[in-house]
Amino acid sequence: MYTVATLLYPQALATSFTLPVEILQAASQTASVRIRGAAQVHTLLATPDGEPMRLSSGLNLQPDLALTALPALDMLLLPAIWRSPQPTVTLMRPWLPLIRDLAAAGTRLCSVGTGSFLLAEAGLLTGQPATTHWNYFERFARRYPLVQLKTRHLITQSGNIYCVGSVNSIADLMVHIVEEWFGSAVARAVENQFSPEIRRSFRAAAYQDEADSSHHDEMVIEAQQWLRDHLGRQVAMGDLAALLGLSVRNFNRRYRQATGSSPQAYLQRLRINQARELLKHSNLGVGEIAWQVGLQDASYFSQLFRRHCGVSPLRYRQAVRGKLFSAGVLE
Repeated sequence: MYTVATLLYPQALATSFTLPVEILQAASQTASVRIRGAAQVHTLLATPDGEPMRLSSGLNLQPDLALTALPALDMLLLPAIWRSPQPTVTLMRPWLPLIRDLAAAGTRLCSVGTGSFLLAEAGLLTGQPATTHWNYFERFARRYPLVQLKTRHLITQSGNIYCVGSVNSIADLMVHIVEEWFGSAVARAVENQFSPEIRRSFRAAAYQDEADSSHHDEMVIEAQQWLRDHLGRQVAMGDLAALLGLSVRNFNRRYRQATGSSPQAYLQRLRINQARELLKHSNLGVGEIAWQVGLQDASYFSQLFRRHCGVSPLRYRQAVRGKLFSAGVLE
């Protein structure tokens, strides 16, 4: 069970937290059906003092609890701030130490749009990459000159702290987190229900402060780069291991120690991501796409794609091109 809380403040933009919560709840329901178990995500609303919150939009929301009473969390969402963020930053300043404590405890913090002003004010972005709503780039840079503002990226990650620039971007990030928590099949099933034609992959949109992973193993980074460079070829892990001066067994063990998964799993993800782009943006047949991503057997490619994405390649192409798609019928 994953526990996710949203911190509410008067100027919070409702869509910036209702959309990610709905994506997470859809993932929870999908995952629970697949494993025939209970709900997998528990969501909470918190206000600084536990009192009801009236948003500037006129919505009156009843929180579940006060910020000080939050249980251990897997994620805290900081919604976008409507209009100038400074009044909200001033209002929330007494509560910023609690947000710092959550970050120190390992909670994943995710800010939407100008919600990143709160993270910066708390000192959590000093020397770290961050982004915010494009209309506030200059103001953010002036107020927080020690933050590495990434104006060309819609998402930034620094350890357990994420910033996204827009509501669309928080949807992209949530799909990425769903994939981490529940796997590719659940992520793709959820993604296909939430406007697949406008989604971008996390890696396409994100700036990460570490090269392609949360590890620092230069040999593994070299292996990942080699796999990306040779994606269109038939790849033998034995050849890659020999190139790195390792036995296959030692290579697999070192790779798993660094990343938590196998090099073969990484290669499959690369192939599926590339295939998804080709299905979206080209008219190549399934067999040709299989060949483009280094697989000679179109049938095996289709099975692999279905396992990762929950639908066949052709059904995926129909969905992302805006044709009829029934979320209740997955081929």
